[in-house]
Amino acid sequence: MAAKPEFQLLPSYLKAIENSVGSNLFRNQYYRINAKVVDILKDGDLSCAIYVTTILYIFGLIKKRHATVNGTVADILKSGWYEIKKPKKGALILWGFKKMDSGTQGKHCHIGFYLDKKTAISNSSLKRVIERHDPTSGKFKNGEAKRDILAYYWNKKLG
Repeated sequence: MAAKPEFQLLPSYLKAIENSVGSNLFRNQYYRINAKVVDILKDGDLSCAIYVTTILYIFGLIKKRHATVNGTVADILKSGWYEIKKPKKGALILWGFKKMDSGTQGKHCHIGFYLDKKTAISNSSLKRVIERHDPTSGKFKNGEAKRDILAYYWNKKLG
């Protein structure tokens, strides 16, 4: 008699992240606010949290989907995620505010997935799709990261 197939969470989770590159599925989410229908994700400008939490939700790694990074971080901590010092393939990355060439900074933190020393996957506010990029979100000519990495998170369910 053949053994019952056993679901493999980590490879399925990693492949879903990798296969999401190029997707614009996460660009829009509409809410009625003061009798007006509004795209709270601003056509993909603010889609990192909904992207990450959708992947996590599909695999039972979070309780619900979120449209904000703050809501995402609160839920992952309640759902068994914990901070790690050294990232693992599939870890979540929490970035700080985007630094601008002008010396100013953006208004929003960012969240995505770590794959390796050279690769992260997250929503691109500029391109409005899910993309591969450097885990530092790129560097300025002086070598400074365009976004500081604030934390990496891992969940024991991933192995």
